[in-house]
Amino acid sequence: MKNLLVLFLFLSCNSVIAQPNIAWKSVAPGIWSAKVGKPDSFNFYTAIQTKPRIGALQLMEAVNFPLPKNDIKATIIDGKTYLHFPLDSSEKIFGLGLNFKTVEQRGRIMRLHMDHYGGQDNGRNHAPVPFYISSKGYGVLINAARYIDVWVGTAVEKDSKHPPVIRDRNTDRKWSASPYSDNIEILIPAAGAELIVFGGPTPLDAVRRYNLFNGGGCLPPKWGLGFWHRTPTLYSETDVMNEVKEYAAHQFPLTVIGLEPGWQSKAYPCTYEWDKGRFPHPEVLMDSLKNRGVYANLWMNPFISPDGELYKPILPYTASHTVWTGVVPDYSMPQVKKLVAEHFTKYLLSKGVSGFKMDENDGYDNWLWPDVTRFPSGNSAEQMRQTYAMMMQQVTANLYRQKNTRTYGLVRGSNAGASSFPYVIYNDYYSHPDFITAMINSSFIGVLWTPEVRGSASSEEWLRRMQTVCFSPLAMINAWSDGTKPWSFPEVEKQVQDIANLRMQLIPYLYTNYADYAFYGTPPIKAMNLVPGFNVNATLVNGKLNSVDNPYAKATKHEIKDQFMVGDDLLVAPLFAGQKSRKVVLPKGKWYDFYTGKLAGEEEVLTIEPGLDIIPVYVRDGGIIPMTSPVLSIGKEKLPVEIRYYGKKESSFQLYDDDGESFDYEKGKFTRITLSVKKDIAGVLQGAVSIPSGARVWSYGDFNWHFMTP
Repeated sequence: MKNLLVLFLFLSCNSVIAQPNIAWKSVAPGIWSAKVGKPDSFNFYTAIQTKPRIGALQLMEAVNFPLPKNDIKATIIDGKTYLHFPLDSSEKIFGLGLNFKTVEQRGRIMRLHMDHYGGQDNGRNHAPVPFYISSKGYGVLINAARYIDVWVGTAVEKDSKHPPVIRDRNTDRKWSASPYSDNIEILIPAAGAELIVFGGPTPLDAVRRYNLFNGGGCLPPKWGLGFWHRTPTLYSETDVMNEVKEYAAHQFPLTVIGLEPGWQSKAYPCTYEWDKGRFPHPEVLMDSLKNRGVYANLWMNPFISPDGELYKPILPYTASHTVWTGVVPDYSMPQVKKLVAEHFTKYLLSKGVSGFKMDENDGYDNWLWPDVTRFPSGNSAEQMRQTYAMMMQQVTANLYRQKNTRTYGLVRGSNAGASSFPYVIYNDYYSHPDFITAMINSSFIGVLWTPEVRGSASSEEWLRRMQTVCFSPLAMINAWSDGTKPWSFPEVEKQVQDIANLRMQLIPYLYTNYADYAFYGTPPIKAMNLVPGFNVNATLVNGKLNSVDNPYAKATKHEIKDQFMVGDDLLVAPLFAGQKSRKVVLPKGKWYDFYTGKLAGEEEVLTIEPGLDIIPVYVRDGGIIPMTSPVLSIGKEKLPVEIRYYGKKESSFQLYDDDGESFDYEKGKFTRITLSVKKDIAGVLQGAVSIPSGARVWSYGDFNWHFMTP
């Protein structure tokens, strides 16, 4: 009786509620949801209200629930939710935010917390997405807009099914301060949460299901995939036009010009109204830019100045605390969405503005509202911080959708569920190698990231950064601070121009891969770990039982964070300043040099010395890469297509085309042009172009095949 009383007192004082039998419900093909405890009513999906692409999910392979259900546990203690997920010994874990230094997350402890990136992969970053992907081919999302603690294979329970070996530190050299753990443990500071499991069967399939559940990936306007330049802060109308003319004089491509804080009458905090001294005729400027094939993107932050027209009507719907003396609108309230939409339409969209760069909506604790802030919606400051950047994306993206015009822009933060929003994350951190790791990690979590170019210590670094950004989701020079230009280092101006031209030439290939992102959830930039067959078991490869005699197995045993895929066929392996050579890990199959068409290797590790002029790029056997002429802007004229083919295998490519601007593609107004290579009777490879009967072609004229492989 005494023991029962003690147990009763313990349960009462500590409010322990175990939920051993979690009820899983199918919510979409290959996707299951379970609610434990009492989840918050405000979460990632209620914040932004995206809708799954059920039709696309139904086309995917049918799969069973990918985890042992009895090994998933949930307990509520003192209003906090404790979660336990199983982890096999050979399992690799990816995702869990926009990390900059690591790709594989097993063995790490993080607090997933929206913030500027501070140089450590500790969970505080611009997209702290509580979603992980397993090398076994499934994904798990914690749908709770909270600061979430995660122990990835580090927490050892005393009743573990697979306990670590007990070792004596005094006598056993194999003793480790981080013994083996067979679980992922998660702590949510809320009395419940929704758990969502995404089936595979491959890691890429799990990522695709996640993106499709979020509404699919974004399809930017075609001009968004061109070259961008952001001007110094206090540029005027005249300065902006002179910048555009200078680009033309240098025969350098330009599709977007970005205006920084000085376009506004007040910034930090913002009015979202034009400065009449620097920009007396914004609509004339917008027209002049578009006549040159250039679109305008405007900087802003969320905080509203008392000197602006929007201040008084929005004041009742703002937070208890200010930032930089500006009020903080509660974007979870419909009144705020309506007021912001009306103001932006009046001052910005009606003038011809094509998109936004939304700054300062992510973090630094002393650059954002404190966690003691109260919001009129009743949502906590913590929840608002985790979702604020996404809600800003939703409001602005919807403005353009209502005009049936696509936009593409920049944002400082994102989180779970935002895959379909047309925004690319950027930040103030500036490590070139870490930028590539972040771009790789973005492919696991349904966000896009740009390794923008701002400045360089040398012409070598300048060119290396330019080479990388031209193979990223958004190719941009951000000159807001020092006014750099593509030709700032004359000794490499020609090489910089060449890589920017290549970016423009690759738009047919890139645009098709973004269409696949929108329709099928396939990320346009992919980590090597999402390439089928790349996760090789290092203990048994091609019959060999060790990695000493098998360099490919040894290479893939370690995380790959400096090479990535663009689409399914291009492997990009950048170099960094001071680096003369590097290793490249080629996946299964034959791979060919993009520039020469020569065989580079097959399922092996290359050591290459490419020189400064090029960024190493390899094409999969059978790769078909449609390219167009190097143009300075994206116009309405139909351009010829050079179809490059690499290798010896028969293959095909579904070239995507639409009007490049509207959402009419969602109503079926698009065309898939089949580019195929097959052997004729004599065994010779022949290329063919098949346009569906009666289909419209908006962008392309003559098609010419170029068989690259000797």
